[in-house]
Amino acid sequence: MRKTQKRKIEETIMQMEEAHDEIKRCIEEGIVIQAGELLADCQNAAVAIGTLIEGTEGEGHPTVTVLEEYCELVYQIHEAISADSSVNTDKIYESLRRKLIEASNSIRNDIKIRTEAVFLPYKACMWDSLESIWKAADADPDCDAYVIPIPYFDKNPDGSFKDEHYEGDQYPDYVPVTRYDEFDFGKHMPDVIYIHNGYDDWNLVTSVHPDFYSRNLKNYSEELVYIPYFVLGEIDPDNEQAVEEMKHFCFMPGIINADKVIVQSEDMKRIYVREYLKAAKECGLTGKHLDRMYLEKKFLGTGSPKFEKVANTMREDVEIPREWKRIINRPDGTAKKIIFYNNSIGALLHNNERMITKMESVFKIFKENREEIALLWRPHPLIESTLKSIRMQLWEQYKAIRDRYLAEGWGIYDDTADIDRAIVVSDAYYGDLSSVVQMYQITGKPIMIQNAEVIQCAIK
Repeated sequence: MRKTQKRKIEETIMQMEEAHDEIKRCIEEGIVIQAGELLADCQNAAVAIGTLIEGTEGEGHPTVTVLEEYCELVYQIHEAISADSSVNTDKIYESLRRKLIEASNSIRNDIKIRTEAVFLPYKACMWDSLESIWKAADADPDCDAYVIPIPYFDKNPDGSFKDEHYEGDQYPDYVPVTRYDEFDFGKHMPDVIYIHNGYDDWNLVTSVHPDFYSRNLKNYSEELVYIPYFVLGEIDPDNEQAVEEMKHFCFMPGIINADKVIVQSEDMKRIYVREYLKAAKECGLTGKHLDRMYLEKKFLGTGSPKFEKVANTMREDVEIPREWKRIINRPDGTAKKIIFYNNSIGALLHNNERMITKMESVFKIFKENREEIALLWRPHPLIESTLKSIRMQLWEQYKAIRDRYLAEGWGIYDDTADIDRAIVVSDAYYGDLSSVVQMYQITGKPIMIQNAEVIQCAIK
């Protein structure tokens, strides 16, 4: 039985207990008709509970037997007060109370609770922000865990939807995927829903399907949990400038509507709580949104699953594509050093043509040293949709570099959903400051951040 179903049963039993008190009063005051109506209500409630239990636990469940005995007792009491109003009220009350307690104990001891957890990733490459939690749920014998990738759209400059994407076929083989249009949320009403996109309609570049905006998901679950698909560099909560640059992450629809928000550290939790309070006041929110004690429980600094995924992935666990091996291995069979090169959206938008020039310089140097070093280029997966939406000219320049790199074929281009493979197989990181850097630090391997102002560099 689902936790929500059991809670509903418990609420019904509490109402029946209150009805018992009212039945006793009515009998004592000689209001036999009203007492009979209340007894009928109790009997109907018991039948409804029994039907629900049979539907989830099967026929012959011991709780159903107790409820049947309760219904028989209610019938006998109804017949007794209809024939003779001078019945022993205390005895009636006590007999009803005892039988209902027996039913409650049976529900508590004989019915096993199952939880239903739904995970709603949108981009497959961001699945690592949810995977470890899904694995724990999937391994729990008392939990039904569903992975339901949801569609998303690129946006035109005017905010209208453009191309629709669905990446349900890009998840690891060990992840069972359920189609979003084959899962009835209204029927299932999952106990908890996990999301990693909290923007809803606030994002200027992409949008998940509006059916899956957090404000809509709230109608289908008692608990909505938001986990950022990114990680940030750790920030001192007292560093005002650093907090100012990231505070926009702390207040967005998914966070406002979520019941729980899981962030990467306790320091980050402090920042989220503080900045959320400020933004909520400015937006005129009230109630729990301004209750610090509530927010301290809502935000959890227990760590990002992305870190856990990297820490638990070994090189022998990943499959290296044949095309990658062609670039990585020398003719004599020895392997070159692999450099993970990463471009972020922020660095491109900030530096514009300077970054294009920088990238051309980087590729030139790596190409010249391709006999000793294998370049694994993995740009941010949203670069294309972002640039097309807001910097079309920059996109044309970026695309020209990308297409030339692909055509020449001397380096690896990784646009797959598996970022952990790139982190694990590479020997060092070079590129922009981004959430990838935070993940890469876990490996203990060298990291070098590129500077768009420095066009020439040397590789040793």
